[in-house]
Amino acid sequence: MSNAAVGELAWGTLGSPVGEISVACSAAGLAQVRFAPPPVSAVTGARARHTETPRPRPRAARDASPQEETHRGPGGAREEPGSGHGEPGAHGEPGEPGAQRQLDRACTQLGEYFAGQRRVFDLPVDWSGMSAPQRQVLPVLLASAGYGETVTYGALARRAGLADGGKVPAARVTGQIMGSNPCPIIVPCHRVVAGDGLGGYSGGTGIEIKRWLLIFEGALPPTLDWDPAGPAGPAGLGGTGAG
Repeated sequence: MSNAAVGELAWGTLGSPVGEISVACSAAGLAQVRFAPPPVSAVTGARARHTETPRPRPRAARDASPQEETHRGPGGAREEPGSGHGEPGAHGEPGEPGAQRQLDRACTQLGEYFAGQRRVFDLPVDWSGMSAPQRQVLPVLLASAGYGETVTYGALARRAGLADGGKVPAARVTGQIMGSNPCPIIVPCHRVVAGDGLGGYSGGTGIEIKRWLLIFEGALPPTLDWDPAGPAGPAGLGGTGAG
């Protein structure tokens, strides 16, 4: 993403069980999620938003909560009933820039996710700053890999129509795209796994964050040392990518 594009983003931070998360939105939607503070150049002189660390609800309480039926909106993204896609004011209200409104929505919904109160994100994603391969694969991931589900790199490559005849296998290309995903958690590259294991994860402290998220969502059984307060070790270090 260019420096000019970064200058047009609204940034905020969120405390979470996996460490500090920073979020950037444009008026069009979510642009970045980082397992680190925002870039210094991006927040100089900007109005900051910070959300306190949510407390994850116990698994039994989350599983007992009724789940509303979801449907897919434009572009394949899952929506919850009553979502704001296409409604007047979805990209801003009088006196409030559209990017800041999108940021408020993103931080609120991430907090709800980590508190066990949200399984589907109702947020538009701004794909404009992403590469062509990212735009080919990541929307398919967002539309098809739901909460508590996993998909292999190879299966996602096939869903996205990646050819498997080049020097680099399509599954490996998919893994590279997951590793450069600018919007982890919301565009859920942690749900993409290898055929014989978890695969990689470059966000934050790495594979332990991926494992923690999959256990949190119920895609993996909890290990004896799994802690709902967050993975062991100094979370919150690293870059934006994952997968």
